Amino acid sequence: GRPQHSKMYCHPNDIFPLTLTSATQELFGCRCDEDVTGDNPYKILRKEDIVQDMRMRAAVSDFSPVKQLVLDYPEDELLLGYDRDFIYGSSFYLVLTADAKERHLKPVVALGVEVALEREPSEVFAAQKTFEPQPWISLGSEQEIEEESVTDSRPRYRISRVRREFGAPIFFSDRNAMETKDGFLECTPYQDKNFSLKQMERHTGVQTIPNLKSSSTQTQWTYPRSMCMQYEPREFSEEEKENCLQSENLKNFVNSVASRFEIAIQQNEIMDVFFDDWKALSEEDSGYGRKADPHLKEYQSFTDLHFSKEKTISNINWHPTINGVIAVAVTERLSFEDRINGSTKLLLNPSLILFWSFSDPINPQLLLECPDDVFSFEFCPSDPNIIVGGCMNGQVVLWDISNHVEQLQGTRTNKQENETPVVRYCAVSGIENGHKAPITDIQWLPGTFEVSRMGVPMENRNGICVQIVTCAPDCCVMFWDIRAPRVLQTMADQRKQKVEEKPLENPHGVPNTFKHLDLTWKPLIRVQHISYNISYCMISYCKTPLEPVLSTTFCPQDGELVYTDWKLEKDNDSGRLFSAKPSHQFIIHDGQVNTVRRSPFFKDIILTVGGWTFAIWKEGVMNGPIIQSSCSQKKCTVGYWSQSRPAVFFIGKEDGNIDVWDLLEKTHEPSQTQNITATQITCIKPWIVSSKQHLLAVSDHLGTLHILEIPWTLRSPSSNEKLSMSKYFEKEVDRLVYFEKRREMRAKEKKDSEAEELRKKTVGYSI
Repeated sequence: GRPQHSKMYCHPNDIFPLTLTSATQELFGCRCDEDVTGDNPYKILRKEDIVQDMRMRAAVSDFSPVKQLVLDYPEDELLLGYDRDFIYGSSFYLVLTADAKERHLKPVVALGVEVALEREPSEVFAAQKTFEPQPWISLGSEQEIEEESVTDSRPRYRISRVRREFGAPIFFSDRNAMETKDGFLECTPYQDKNFSLKQMERHTGVQTIPNLKSSSTQTQWTYPRSMCMQYEPREFSEEEKENCLQSENLKNFVNSVASRFEIAIQQNEIMDVFFDDWKALSEEDSGYGRKADPHLKEYQSFTDLHFSKEKTISNINWHPTINGVIAVAVTERLSFEDRINGSTKLLLNPSLILFWSFSDPINPQLLLECPDDVFSFEFCPSDPNIIVGGCMNGQVVLWDISNHVEQLQGTRTNKQENETPVVRYCAVSGIENGHKAPITDIQWLPGTFEVSRMGVPMENRNGICVQIVTCAPDCCVMFWDIRAPRVLQTMADQRKQKVEEKPLENPHGVPNTFKHLDLTWKPLIRVQHISYNISYCMISYCKTPLEPVLSTTFCPQDGELVYTDWKLEKDNDSGRLFSAKPSHQFIIHDGQVNTVRRSPFFKDIILTVGGWTFAIWKEGVMNGPIIQSSCSQKKCTVGYWSQSRPAVFFIGKEDGNIDVWDLLEKTHEPSQTQNITATQITCIKPWIVSSKQHLLAVSDHLGTLHILEIPWTLRSPSSNEKLSMSKYFEKEVDRLVYFEKRREMRAKEKKDSEAEELRKKTVGYSI
């Protein structure tokens, strides 16, 4: 036979193919298709520059494979060729002899510029080294090869061993698979067409048989045996330790792994082996322009056709200790006039606080009975079983749900089906002693502070929350104490000593926790602000070296923000104590303020929402808000900070949308807007279930509670996010101070110019 030969080129011994990185190309000025091209493929390199590069970068240098050849080169300049078509297997080749250098450059000079430009350098060299194919002459060898060839395709192996080595001890050692040629065998998968046939037709036989069943049983006796064991650690003796340390096997092992051990130690010093690259990669992907889904996802929703029908949700709170339990206060969707006209109907429809659980999204788990609609309620921080609420008629209510904890946890076994327990309030303040308007906000004082009857803040050493603050549009802020007065406590003790204890009648099963307050509860302190109808308040605490100081931020109904403190002053004439006037007043919002919320990461950063705008304040900076939004198209109804990201907060709108603001991404508009419901959003309250699940509770005007799952991008802070936000707030403070100084300077210039004009007119008249 005559084989078919293809035309091929092989490089001679006087050139060496090289692959140069982009950094090397930039260093030596031989960038592909820029410094060297197909028309101008050669570059003269100085031998001194190549030697210097090999000294500086050592084995990293691209010229290290030809180090000795470069050092032995007789001349000072070497020729580098650009192989655009990869004829020799690399993008460049280095000419190693002076004759080859002249041979490469001579055809270009001899043929002239026009002819040389038409020919490739590879063609010039290949024309001299092309091998002509020779014809095949058959002498009968192919027949012998065919006869001697083995046709059996099954591999056969024979393993043999010298007999004297049978039973000899076997010694194993570690070996790097990459250092030997046969260190490992890679079996790559491939597609076998024999097993990808499409079945077109199949014959199947079916026969019916009776069901057969066979079973057997036998009791096998086993003798008792011990099922436990005990061991003790064994250690080498001093002599065995010395022999092991001096053994040749240990020395050989240490010598064999010493180099790898040194490399491992160096790598540990260079790079942190415990750094989570995957987590860092995901953080980079979660930045601006991220691909992850940033939208809030519906997790669960709660509504009741009986208790919350034709009602709205006025306030929501997550249970502090029981996961998956949330309480909502429902109120009538009526105006003040409608309430007066339908007062008889309202008496038949009691006001309630509903407890919902993720385990039962249809039926509420617990109902708290209220004397009137509740606009605000809070769990006690020191005892979550105690709940306080503020009613529309100005009364303050207390509940004790200690007997129903198992009901909320879902551990009660004798729970009757479709029967929701109703808990009656333990105590309620008298109408004549409470507010004269609906209580819009109520808060527990922390367990570390309390206020005396003289209005002086003191430290609470018991660490139990015992005092409450309420505010209402009747221009009053009241402090309440849930402890029994000392006089009543003494009288009760004396009565117990004289009269034998008798069981009290309690048809409703109400705990006697706050029986001493029921209908006799009076505020401890009443602070009157005549000129402000307060709709929301926030209490701040600052413990100075001498005494604790309380400061309060009020939100009047006309959108004004008032900042004051509780340091009482004494009237010189009457000797009575009165609250000082507000230290600062700001008119920022164009409507009633509904939210005053302190950042969970920065104790001096406050978010206020009201009207069609929101603002961010820094406590101590009294020039105004450091950030103020522009007027939105829809009214803002509520706002809340994120509990895990310092730069994120949520704003609810009257059209059912939620604006998610990420100040690290955008400061002039929300990073995203998502529709949650078709009606007004009334409350927002986030909750952290675990590090992998954050929830956001959103209620609407129709009485539906939506539980949304916060995505990873909105719950996982980026690296140094808190530090970045701190610098951003400081920058905004500097900007505010700068503009205030410019405003004062312009006002002074205007005043001086007006005075100068007046002086000129006065001088002119006098003349």
